Amino acid sequence: MGKDGLTGKGVNTRLTHSGNKPSDFFGFVNPPVAHGSTILFPDTATMVSGTQKYTYGTRGTPTTDALATAIDELEGSAGTIIVPSGLAAIVVPLLSFLKSGDHLLLVDTIYYPTRRLADTVLAGFGVEVDYYDPLIGAEISALMKPNTKVVFTESPGSNTYEVQDIPAIAAVAHAAGAIVMMDNTWATPLLFKPLDFGVDISIHAATKYPAGHSDILLGTVSANSQCFDQLYQTFVALGVCSGPDDVYQVLRGLRTMGVRLERHEKSALEIATWLAGQPGVGKVLHPALPGNAGHDIWKRDFSGSSGIFSIVLQGATTGQAHAFLDALDIFGLGYSWGGFESLAVHVSLNDRTVSNRDYGGQVIRLNIGLEDVADLKEDIEKGLRAAAIST
Repeated sequence: MGKDGLTGKGVNTRLTHSGNKPSDFFGFVNPPVAHGSTILFPDTATMVSGTQKYTYGTRGTPTTDALATAIDELEGSAGTIIVPSGLAAIVVPLLSFLKSGDHLLLVDTIYYPTRRLADTVLAGFGVEVDYYDPLIGAEISALMKPNTKVVFTESPGSNTYEVQDIPAIAAVAHAAGAIVMMDNTWATPLLFKPLDFGVDISIHAATKYPAGHSDILLGTVSANSQCFDQLYQTFVALGVCSGPDDVYQVLRGLRTMGVRLERHEKSALEIATWLAGQPGVGKVLHPALPGNAGHDIWKRDFSGSSGIFSIVLQGATTGQAHAFLDALDIFGLGYSWGGFESLAVHVSLNDRTVSNRDYGGQVIRLNIGLEDVADLKEDIEKGLRAAAIST
């Protein structure tokens, strides 16, 4: 089934059939895993003409093309590059569109490695970096400068899940001649399609929900027609290609992402709502719950929620937060998320510069996996008891 045949179909139908046609590969449902650096040409005329589709392993294979095509069909993008990690998916577009003397605006609730990249590597290259409040909306116009080239967004924000007004920010950025990038890992293109809301470049850590099994590192970057060629040329120049086995595993994970996300969303919402009523839990930071920062924008722009959110242990010390985590049996202690297993981690917000606030306790991030909700609740109750927070 080709791209045209998927138009108007449901999300799980598109996930099941996007990215390749079995008729192109002798009827095999899955595309071949193409291992190889060297690709041969039939003759010198073809070699010098540039007409052969595949020329060298770093520039793409049938395996990478299958995943890129599937992502394009989900994103509505003009092209997608596949890179070795979610962080690489942030590095490549920033290096593509920034040079010495340019100004970069980053949301203050950004994924910490993005901040580290900006404050060290990009600043060292002569890029001017400023941060803005996630709820700034159209008022970001006050921060735009003549040399502002990129406005970087992440919505919901890392760890505290503020939802940005992406259309308003994009309108201001475009009026000033800047492009808009978005880290959309939390939502995936199933719950929010950035390019439909004015974003030029959509970034995903495919390590998370697309892969879904905590065993692959990969990133995708999708761009509109105005930006893709420049993005692609930088990608080729940097040589940050991904191994075909990892690409294949993510394509396979993509087939079940829809049904997995449904389970993640349902379980996370049930647990988040339950936690909001638990003694000792001062706040549940989940964009789908009323009262959370940007909740109305989430209702307006998003079609659902995923499985990661945070809670505030009211008045807790660092020691109590650690006691909570150490008492957990089902929740693993790990920094990633988006896999099948539940995870928990103590969150530090000390890196923030313009949006930091006192949450009234310690922040714990919870990734809700595919386990039974009753078991996860019981595990959380053990943590609360261990932290001397009564349930």
